[in-house]
Amino acid sequence: MSLRSALKAKPEPARSNAPSRPTLLLAWYDRHRRRLPWRAAPGEASDPYRVWLSEIMLQQTTVKAVGPYFEKFVARWPDVTALGRASLDDVLRMWAGLGYYSRARNLYACAVAVTREHGGVFPDTEEGLRALPGIGPYTAAAIAAIAFDRHTMPVDGNIERVVSRLFAVEDELPQAKPLIQQLAATLLANSRAGDSAQALMDLGASICTPKKPACSLCPFTEDCTARAQGTQETFPRKAPKKSGTLRRGAAFVVTRGAELLVRSRPEKGLLGGMTEVPGSDWLAGQADATAKQQAPELKGLSRWQRKVGVVTHVFTHFPLELVVYTAKADARSRAPAGMRWVPIATLADEALPNVMRKVIAHGLDLSSGASS
Repeated sequence: MSLRSALKAKPEPARSNAPSRPTLLLAWYDRHRRRLPWRAAPGEASDPYRVWLSEIMLQQTTVKAVGPYFEKFVARWPDVTALGRASLDDVLRMWAGLGYYSRARNLYACAVAVTREHGGVFPDTEEGLRALPGIGPYTAAAIAAIAFDRHTMPVDGNIERVVSRLFAVEDELPQAKPLIQQLAATLLANSRAGDSAQALMDLGASICTPKKPACSLCPFTEDCTARAQGTQETFPRKAPKKSGTLRRGAAFVVTRGAELLVRSRPEKGLLGGMTEVPGSDWLAGQADATAKQQAPELKGLSRWQRKVGVVTHVFTHFPLELVVYTAKADARSRAPAGMRWVPIATLADEALPNVMRKVIAHGLDLSSGASS
């Protein structure tokens, strides 16, 4: 389906005084816009810092999950300069639990760049924004439109769904993305570009939902090809997902009284810079015995106890299963090189990814594991 045929398939209403789609969309938005902590009130200018911070946090994450993190960040670092002067460790600790930790590292790098290279002021063009760390085409368009009212339409998952249904885009994602981008741009008003974008986001989040969309409440209810066909819930078309190969490994929960043995992951790579308990490599087909051979070595360590069950976690590209072993060290045991003891009572202050939170919870509970 080409852009030309898509537009031809959905002509504007014949009556010259009929409201255009952008007009209908903005009228709906003015009545039903969501109140979000990062969104400016009607008539107020948007804060580029809050727009940028929210857009980075919202990548592959829900509004509900992001809200508390956003509030914590702006309370701690009220502007980009304050964030740019923080430490990466502090940022990772504040981010812990939100997932996709490369976003936190890119967030910090971007704040540093804006602070040092742009005097604490975000560039106001897509081109300028894309030159910053961690800002891709979508995020640049979103900031440009919402914060600076540039005439551009960002396309997130909500907007993809609205547009693919409105025009009944038969091409599968991700191949359909360029076409959806072009069609979405036809819904931009001549002014209020940021509101047009946020209106489509809100429409997808509250009305044009993945399942059981509330079509009767939609401003495009009489103008939607998929609704006319009764095929709303079949859009957007998606190619079958390819699941990654299962990886396996071991995690070692070592306590010394009320302390836990931890280390920091390498800065580069998966979960870069985050805190973890010692563990084996995560490899496809790895045997438990092989993984256990990578246990940390300490003097005065009790026998390893294997916990019943496994900890499972799904990353973007692969699922993971971890066997958990526990052991106790005596009071004189020193942490191996590159590791450290931290009080269990202060683990909430550590930059622990969700998979490690699961491991530690499994390892520190009172259930007995099988003897190794």
